[in-house]
Amino acid sequence: MSAPKPSEITPEPLYRRRREFLKQSIGIGLFAATGKASALVLPRGPFPRRDEADGEKVTPWKYATTYNNFYEFGTDKEDPAENARRLRTDSWSVTVEGECERPGTLALEDLVRPHALEERIYRLRCVEGWSMVIPWLGFPLAALIKRFRPTSKAKYVVFETLYDPEQMPGQRWPILEWPYVEGLRMDEALHPLTILAVGMYGKVLPNQNGAPLRLVVPWKYGFKSIKSIVRIRFQERQPVTTWMRAAPREYGFYANVNPHVDHPRWSQKKERRIGEFFKRDTLMFNGYAEEVAHLYRGMDLGKYF
Repeated sequence: MSAPKPSEITPEPLYRRRREFLKQSIGIGLFAATGKASALVLPRGPFPRRDEADGEKVTPWKYATTYNNFYEFGTDKEDPAENARRLRTDSWSVTVEGECERPGTLALEDLVRPHALEERIYRLRCVEGWSMVIPWLGFPLAALIKRFRPTSKAKYVVFETLYDPEQMPGQRWPILEWPYVEGLRMDEALHPLTILAVGMYGKVLPNQNGAPLRLVVPWKYGFKSIKSIVRIRFQERQPVTTWMRAAPREYGFYANVNPHVDHPRWSQKKERRIGEFFKRDTLMFNGYAEEVAHLYRGMDLGKYF
């Protein structure tokens, strides 16, 4: 495989500063390598499967777990696998707040246990031009939202990543404004393709892939699928998300995969599937146009990118 150039996979200002990061040589924190699971115990499979990737070849585990964007652990693609081992996912809790009738803080197992897990094979397309096909294990975000009864004022759902520089060494550096924040419009959050993942490849979600709880929105660029969630908030106004704040010309709120809207510094017309040599055409909405295009009917997707 011909790997993308570093300047193609990291925004230029961050690439120039990436070597300022302290490398944490503490080994690879893969679940498969260490056998260390989180407090969340997955039920025994097999799980019901929804194959939305149209039978495409699944990306090998070794690529999916060692080539990641997770700036909380460093800006190089190999950094998360090297540095995420220190993340403690036991005793994890998630706070739900804002415009809802049932706010509160729940332990992870209490948040997840009421929901039947299923496997979703989804394409993952990153804004830097690479892509994967991942078998996620999770449940619809809509099911969780309904438990907390959002009010009529809840137009957006906002997510926040854990902030803990001791465990997440990348947060010691002002590369981004921490903690990481992402959001969805309510109809996007309630769409049946949007899931909360707790595993992948039939195993507990590895730390470097967003353990113990991450969002997966398959028709959007990967940075929308926020990792290691500790807070969910319902609110009336559109949030200013982390990458919007860092580089508003390059990263919009919607972040829909769109080959017709180029990133200011590179084209989005092609992508390279990790593990393959040749590039392929980028699909509108990452190949999920039939399911989600109606959400944006009448919108100028060049303006609302």
